[in-house]
Amino acid sequence: MEKESKTTRKTTAASGKSKLTLLQAVETIVEQARNSSMCTEFMSRCKKEIQLIAKSYGITPQQAILFCITLECGPNHVNHYELPHFLEMSNVKALSFGPDINEMVKMRIMRYCDKSKTAFGVTDTVLSGLRENKAIIRKTLLVDDCIGLFEVLDVWFDLLEEDDISPVEVAEDLVKLYEDNRDTVAFAKQMLDLKLDNKDMLMLSFFCHRLINADDAQIIPRQISDLFDHRSHFRRAINELSQGTHLLMQQGWLEHVCNDGTADTSMFTLTDKAKRELLGELDTNESTMRFSGLMEAENIKPKTMFYPKSMQKQIDELGTFLDTRHFKDIQRRLAANGFRTGFACLFYGGPGTGKTETAYQLARATGRSIMMVDVPQIKSKWVGDSEKNIKALFDRYRMLANRSVLTPILLFNEADAIFGVRKNGAENAVDKMENTIQNIILQEMENLQGIMIATTNLQGNLDSAFDRRFLYKVKFEKPDAAVRCSIWQEMVSGLSDSDAMALARAFELSGGQIENVARKDTINRILHGDRIDHLAILMDYCRHESLDKATSRQPMGFK
Repeated sequence: MEKESKTTRKTTAASGKSKLTLLQAVETIVEQARNSSMCTEFMSRCKKEIQLIAKSYGITPQQAILFCITLECGPNHVNHYELPHFLEMSNVKALSFGPDINEMVKMRIMRYCDKSKTAFGVTDTVLSGLRENKAIIRKTLLVDDCIGLFEVLDVWFDLLEEDDISPVEVAEDLVKLYEDNRDTVAFAKQMLDLKLDNKDMLMLSFFCHRLINADDAQIIPRQISDLFDHRSHFRRAINELSQGTHLLMQQGWLEHVCNDGTADTSMFTLTDKAKRELLGELDTNESTMRFSGLMEAENIKPKTMFYPKSMQKQIDELGTFLDTRHFKDIQRRLAANGFRTGFACLFYGGPGTGKTETAYQLARATGRSIMMVDVPQIKSKWVGDSEKNIKALFDRYRMLANRSVLTPILLFNEADAIFGVRKNGAENAVDKMENTIQNIILQEMENLQGIMIATTNLQGNLDSAFDRRFLYKVKFEKPDAAVRCSIWQEMVSGLSDSDAMALARAFELSGGQIENVARKDTINRILHGDRIDHLAILMDYCRHESLDKATSRQPMGFK
């Protein structure tokens, strides 16, 4: 354990003008101490050597003598009775050595070899330092990355399981390991920022270790018994975990394992929050990532959008305040006036009217990434999981917003699936779950500090409480003939003004429907080349696209 541990404490190997080394001092003390009963004469003869050892390690003269004898009798495994035997003292008198041994164990100069504390030895770190004539108690252990840190944890927890080190030692060395690597390993910094006591730090580290090093996400009581020196402490911790009152549960780092929608109070696991916030650099949180994938702004393909004049004004206004030159300033001014600083926008209207694409293009134009919400993934079939998914979703968004130079956009597509009217007097589990989800989202919208866009085809199905929380509401209508004409010419290359207007007047299609026709036309031209009856072919495609015959106006002169 100690050879991986790491605070170096170097001292001068010589005292005054003397060239005496630490090992030479130890050798002299050992030779003179044998059968001496630690008499005054012995203490006087070895005064210089004892002072060198005591000063180098920051211990008392008597502790320095016991340290040297342990090196001679061990150095790794010495029983208590060996010290008085070496000194030719009674075992009863040697009982007074106990506090000195305890103190050197606390200082990490020595370590107990078992939980019964009947044997002890000098740590490997101290022995290694002696060979270099250095009084090293803890070495600094710098790792390259988070993976390297977990490799160290793997070794330490194996030693703990084999009783080669004590829980107290592991806990202290963990704190030191995290302190030494906090500037380079995010996990180390985050663990220290939690400000847990050593025993809770040890337990949380163990859960993370089991997930990363053993792919073991479900921990049973027996597995954590090695984390405790006393059986009573272990039983108390298990009771708190089973009852859900343990500090790590209250803070949201651990939870009961959920089997078929029911919590198993005899098994414990890391929460999605813990995986996301503590282990994010190792990308372990697949359950969260599957419904919170990030679409980078540079990966969004540019597309020309056409809107009626009244809607164009609203979209332009949204683009202006999302622009990096204005967004932060607007937030600051809102906060100064006591208003909420989050921006929640609702895009509502029929399918194919450009709601989702508008969100994409706003993100691309303002350089913002999009965190897309996959609603079906959130609405888990197991009662209880959906609520956790929603909380995890907003936690994830906050983390991304805090880490991003530009605030990303949280996009709920087809939001009516979870933003619907809440059910009064809900009694069955599904209705209660959906009401709970909606209450969570409403609260998150109140506290929103970023950007949220929701799209829906059925604005009338939204609960009024959601409606009030959207700062901007943009109604997307099917384009008029002039806009449809522009879309036709944008989508179909080489289409004349007159043909585009003929199509626009003949068929009241949405932008999405026109795009479908344009794709079919492109495939046809690839297979058969350009044809003289191109307009007639497009008309035919439009008729098939118009499932609702009411949207089609049969033009004069065409059959």
